[in-house]
Amino acid sequence: MKPIKTGIASYGMSGLVFHAPLLHVHPGFEIAKIVERSYKGSKNRYPNISLVTSYEELLEDDQLELIVVNTPDATHHEYSKMALEAGKHVVIEKPFVMHTAEAEELIEISKKKGKMLSVFQNRRWDGDFMTVKKVLSNNLLGRMVSFESHFDRYRNFIQPDTWKEEPIIGAEIVYNLGAHMIDQAYDLFGMPENVSADIGIQRTGGKVDDFYNITLRYQNFHATLKASYMVREEGPRYIVHGTEGSFLKWGLDPQEADLKAGKYPDEPGWGEEPKKLWGKLNTNMNGLHFTGRIKTTPGNYLSYYDNIQDAIRNGAPLMVKPEQSLDLMRIIEGAIESNRTGNTVSL
Repeated sequence: MKPIKTGIASYGMSGLVFHAPLLHVHPGFEIAKIVERSYKGSKNRYPNISLVTSYEELLEDDQLELIVVNTPDATHHEYSKMALEAGKHVVIEKPFVMHTAEAEELIEISKKKGKMLSVFQNRRWDGDFMTVKKVLSNNLLGRMVSFESHFDRYRNFIQPDTWKEEPIIGAEIVYNLGAHMIDQAYDLFGMPENVSADIGIQRTGGKVDDFYNITLRYQNFHATLKASYMVREEGPRYIVHGTEGSFLKWGLDPQEADLKAGKYPDEPGWGEEPKKLWGKLNTNMNGLHFTGRIKTTPGNYLSYYDNIQDAIRNGAPLMVKPEQSLDLMRIIEGAIESNRTGNTVSL
């Protein structure tokens, strides 16, 4: 099958660490062009790829079928709209956009143009999350009564020379880590009935929100999502309780760290975790009490692009539909409104 000629709109962190390595090893894609306005770092790793200095040069290339919009968050709407109107399929780095109205417009344009539109929610393919999903789908805990996830880091300083530390829309932690965690909860449970949130700044001298505590309320349980840059000693990544038992999972999926180290996702043992990080299950099953470690399902970010290729070439249903990402924007806006007013926001 003919590879999908792809242009990457930026070679910052997401281009360097995620999109370029994934697309480079995937046989269904060919990275044809990358936008780099100054430092030509991509040439060191991908010497056969053409570099351009403007986004418009991607859109003017009739050979390009897919554009990866991985520019700063506030530009996602404008750049994605330009790509769709130029007749390109589009993958947008999370978060989708900054406002629900922008998401609705992009969905309408993609349908009008008959072009694929999807958001890069790669953490649906984190091994720890996939394992939690398997525990729940196999009903190993009985009826679930409580779900809690954490994405904590220790960064007690303000990073210099980055827009993510400036008080502009899109820099807030709820658009960054929150977009991942809310999407995972949405993938598991669907749209919540309402949301409440505490969002704020914990670091000395911080200008942008760096922690949140978000509660998504469903009919019979709550999903609690927590993130902070001020957690030096991390607790469990996931804490799930049910009427028959509990599942706790520590550690973070190794794929991002391996990608940052220059590894490629086609290497042997990709996404596998050491046994010491396997989650602990304590439950009753069929009248028997079980407690022990559950092997983590290996993570695989390439699965996202497997689906993108299948959608573009064969018309397969998207695993990350833009309508789902629109719902995600509604939840994010609801969380921000809840923090602003102190009220629970109905969804």
